[in-house]
Amino acid sequence: MVATGISRRHFVVSASALSGGLALGVSTKLAAAAPAGPAVHYWGPDAAEPREVTAWVSIAPDDIVTFRFAIGEVGQGSSTGWSMLLTEELECEWSKVRFECASANRNLAGKPYGTIVGGADNGIRIYWALVQQAGASARARLIAAAAKRWNVADADCYAAKSKVFHKPSARSFRFGELAPEAAAIVLAKEPDIKPPEQYKIVGTRLPRLDTAIKVDGSAVFGPDVRLPDMLYASVIICPVFGGKLVSADETSIQGRRGIVQVVKLDNAVAVVADNYWRANEALKALKIVWDFGANGHANSAQYRKDYLAALDAPQTVACDIGDAKAELAKAANVLTAIYEVPLLSHSPLETPNATVHLQADRLDVWMGTQVADRFLQMGSQITGLKPEQVFIHNCYVGGGFGRRGPPGDDIRYALLVAKAVGHRPVQTLWTREEDTRNDHYRPQAAIRLKGALDAQGNLSTFHAETAVASLMASITGKPVEGVEVHAVDALVPEREDVNFISTPYNRIPHRYTGQVLKNTHVPVGFWRSVGGSQNGFALESFLDEMAHMAGKDPFAFRRAITDRADVLTVLKLLEEKSDWNKPLPKGRGRGLALMENHASLIGQVHEVTVCDSGVLKVDKVTAVIDTHHIVNPKLVEAQVQGGIMFGLSAALYGEITIKDGAVEQGNFDSYQMVRLADSPDVDVHFSLSGGLDRDGKPRWGGAGECAVSPVAPAVANAIFAATGKRIRMLPIKNTKLTTALANN
Repeated sequence: MVATGISRRHFVVSASALSGGLALGVSTKLAAAAPAGPAVHYWGPDAAEPREVTAWVSIAPDDIVTFRFAIGEVGQGSSTGWSMLLTEELECEWSKVRFECASANRNLAGKPYGTIVGGADNGIRIYWALVQQAGASARARLIAAAAKRWNVADADCYAAKSKVFHKPSARSFRFGELAPEAAAIVLAKEPDIKPPEQYKIVGTRLPRLDTAIKVDGSAVFGPDVRLPDMLYASVIICPVFGGKLVSADETSIQGRRGIVQVVKLDNAVAVVADNYWRANEALKALKIVWDFGANGHANSAQYRKDYLAALDAPQTVACDIGDAKAELAKAANVLTAIYEVPLLSHSPLETPNATVHLQADRLDVWMGTQVADRFLQMGSQITGLKPEQVFIHNCYVGGGFGRRGPPGDDIRYALLVAKAVGHRPVQTLWTREEDTRNDHYRPQAAIRLKGALDAQGNLSTFHAETAVASLMASITGKPVEGVEVHAVDALVPEREDVNFISTPYNRIPHRYTGQVLKNTHVPVGFWRSVGGSQNGFALESFLDEMAHMAGKDPFAFRRAITDRADVLTVLKLLEEKSDWNKPLPKGRGRGLALMENHASLIGQVHEVTVCDSGVLKVDKVTAVIDTHHIVNPKLVEAQVQGGIMFGLSAALYGEITIKDGAVEQGNFDSYQMVRLADSPDVDVHFSLSGGLDRDGKPRWGGAGECAVSPVAPAVANAIFAATGKRIRMLPIKNTKLTTALANN
């Protein structure tokens, strides 16, 4: 790659010098605390190398182990977690471990890396056994190579600290000496992998491998890619979803320096120039005429009415246990509540981008993605090249949250622009406003819940109806028949066919859940915690309301509707660590929420202050998480902390509104995030239950998504404790809390 102008790394170093060297000092300490880490770019080779023991593992002569990480590193730390699992089995020294991203092109033949898809908290939860097996397989080959050299039995040899030892003679070979011979070994069968009770490295608090290069600015993210003779493109998409381009008058930019081409697409316009600033300024100067079509008058107020009305439409039944409807009809006291949530943007720090070099017989794409396999196929379809001629070079990603996967509008527009330009590489980068206004959003929804108590004040009947957009219909363009599992996340008990969406409350005798899928012209997609975000808010807020109606403590109320040992243990530890039973002064309150999301349990208690003027401050969050097993507590703590901040921004401020068919929000001035001054203290604790899954294998839960879903209900419940005001509509910024205080 060729660097031009000031790089991000030079900016970081220069800024640290101006500020007294603080940032540079932090970088030095981090680099000293961890292994040297991966290369600043981390896309791996597209063909086999001589020193590969397997497609997963390459070992250099100096014993440096390079591990192929198959899914995109979007900041969650899975690359370090996978490296720990591999090290556990390979028996190499941690200081010698590096990682790089596996090649999607290479994966075409035989799928050595499985399916390269990162999402749904599958980094550790799904791939742990595959990664361990890769390490165990490489270790067995190294041992076999050493035994062959010594002409001894494999059973007389063992691996430790990046060496293979011969037990009787204590002779040894370094891994780097054995790698070429190990690559030629064919195993009679794959070795067994370690059970969790034998782990030595997994479960320890090792630093992330990629921290230092991200702190000093040398890690290559998508927008950092520089290629010889590269062009830059800025794109604007029709403001109304489904609209079309009518015309783009180029007169105003004719003769401008550096402008190469104006690309007119079906529903978008891009300006290509010799640098991004020129491209973006020229794009803003174009006179563009759009045809907004039938959706040009759509607005959020009407959509809200439509979703509320849809609750009375015929439902698709997702759960029907006992006879909830009959029980409600004869119950003396029934609570009915409707909860509403808006559209939400993903808004990762790094906006959509891709650098494309399209040649006659080859396509190269540099970008950060969670679905490299899928984007390779998309590149083939759009360009007409064969899949084996397409190469996706995965970069580090500045946040994903579901935005770096399907439907792939980032790569699609970049490919279309590159096709129009010709054979020069083109980097297409979206502005913040363009990303906010052309996302695939967390769906808008209305959820109506009804509940009744038995004679002991326990929840005996739970009736849920949800009206929400279909994620799959929006992404695939095909209608969904039957139940869409994402629509009923958290509202159904554990199912045999889906093992990561359920409610942890298994002692409710009568329960019903129905869904109505209702799409608008606004596209929706996977958003961190998926359906748990809206349904978790409704469920846990409703349980708090039911507890209040029953005159019971929220912890005690929840304990009465579950007998799961893992749930009860999480609740017990959370009650203790949150100081739940310590009284708070007037205007302060604590709120509880408990969720099961992507195979993990997490409970949160949020402590808030509402001052006399109605200003809300979330002071402290206590979280207890059960991922069953754990690779690195530091990674999970960071994910829980990040998930809480992500969920807090959505709960307090998050709202995408539609006016005249278009999104009203643009940058962070109108789509607000929690800032440092408003961030609460977050205290994370572990309650690891271990155990086995349905297949008898160690059970693993995800950590990246589950922390988001309890945030909104916990804050809402804390506001009630502080003010007596119930929050049934998000975001919380739209509720005037001064009135609540006056009535408390």
